Amino acid sequence: MIYLDQAASSFPKPNAVAEAVGKAINEYGANPGRSGHRLARQASETVDLARRELSDFVQGPPAERVLFFQNATQAINQAIFGLGLSEGDHVVATVYEHNAVRRPLEWLKAEKNIEVTYLRPDDKGNFSIGSLKEAVRPETRLVAVTHGSNVTGAVIPVNEWGRYLKDQELFFLVDASQTAGVLDIQMKDWHIDLLAFPGHKGLLGPQGTGVLMTGIGVRLQPILFGGTGSHSADPLQPDVWPEGFQSGTLNTPGIAGLLAGLQEVKRIGMAEIRQHEEKLTARLLAGLSDIPDVSVYYAGTPERLGVVSFSLRGTDVHEVAMILDEHYDIAVRAGFHCAPLAHRELKTEDSGLMRVSTGPYNTEEEIDTFLNALREIREGLAE
Repeated sequence: MIYLDQAASSFPKPNAVAEAVGKAINEYGANPGRSGHRLARQASETVDLARRELSDFVQGPPAERVLFFQNATQAINQAIFGLGLSEGDHVVATVYEHNAVRRPLEWLKAEKNIEVTYLRPDDKGNFSIGSLKEAVRPETRLVAVTHGSNVTGAVIPVNEWGRYLKDQELFFLVDASQTAGVLDIQMKDWHIDLLAFPGHKGLLGPQGTGVLMTGIGVRLQPILFGGTGSHSADPLQPDVWPEGFQSGTLNTPGIAGLLAGLQEVKRIGMAEIRQHEEKLTARLLAGLSDIPDVSVYYAGTPERLGVVSFSLRGTDVHEVAMILDEHYDIAVRAGFHCAPLAHRELKTEDSGLMRVSTGPYNTEEEIDTFLNALREIREGLAE
């Protein structure tokens, strides 16, 4: 299988990830933070080490403010709902937001009467700092933005946004689902209050892992209540970090695998990963430009990800993706990518798009094989 769906979930995983997951299950499969015996302590040490290394990786807050969730969606929900937004509050987001951001905001619009402004890009896909300044107003309490679009590959300059927003009385939430492990992120220097990302994409970890990093000046309300392993006699959820936000048993094997994935990213080097993906993407774009009837919806931003969406005139994107899968053993993503506002902006809300996304283990030969397959499909469907 040629796997070109890295924006959905990275594959294959490094061998060290599977080994770390297996070790957690087979050698210390106890409950972290719930018992004092040796196996529970070893599980806790793994979780604590993962917190520290993740925080250090993005210049994040103290380790106790690194919260683990099942995925980035849960992390984002904790961030948005945990701020206690209420009637009259205003939020700024973009049309490139994933439904993990948009749907919580739309629920708050309907149920809490908050207002939301979705910024649109210019004709090259850029979001200027000027448009952000125009959107922020006295009642703005949150700016929530994706660092990188999962549809166009556009990278939003959250470093510039954060430096402007640092003097505003609001919170800055960045969804780094497409960029953690791929692009450098400096949470403190960029004045990011809340940073959310999954473990199973650019960080090469297993599914079922997500992270929310919360700055020291941010107070959150937990959205999940239950056993925390401490303060068990208290009737109310304990106001302690991180336990008060992580009721229930953590996914220790997944967190162990995430730690191994992070260590592999550091071993390879993000600069090397980035350079490799840029090379593959340039090859992909050049090949697509030579195929008649292909329309590419790719970011014209100064910085962009290894994510390319396109359509083939006169064909259904799902049909083409199915043919690639069943006849060529090539995996791509077709549809709306859980980002309907982006497709509305691109005027593809009726058809969706095919998406090719690359990762550190993809090769130039795989890109060439995909391009040849697409040429054959076009010729076959045109007959």
